Amino acid sequence: MTKRRNFSDKFKAAVALEALHGDKTVQEIAAKRQLHPTQVSTWKRQAIEGMAGVSSDKVKKAENKDCAI
Repeated sequence: MTKRRNFSDKFKAAVALEALHGDKTVQEIAAKRQLHPTQVSTWKRQAIEGMAGVSSDKVKKAENKDCAI
């Protein structure tokens, strides 16, 4: 049985950003980084979902500031 590989958050983010950039296909990125294409797609999807939360958090903070004034 092969040992499960653990990747740092920094590595995952770099791979996701490369996939989001769109210069290379998911398959090309996976081959370059020795990953399965499904893993690259998963990290890309998680990055997209996470970005939505970042902007909504900023809106909530701005709304809270307006209410406090």
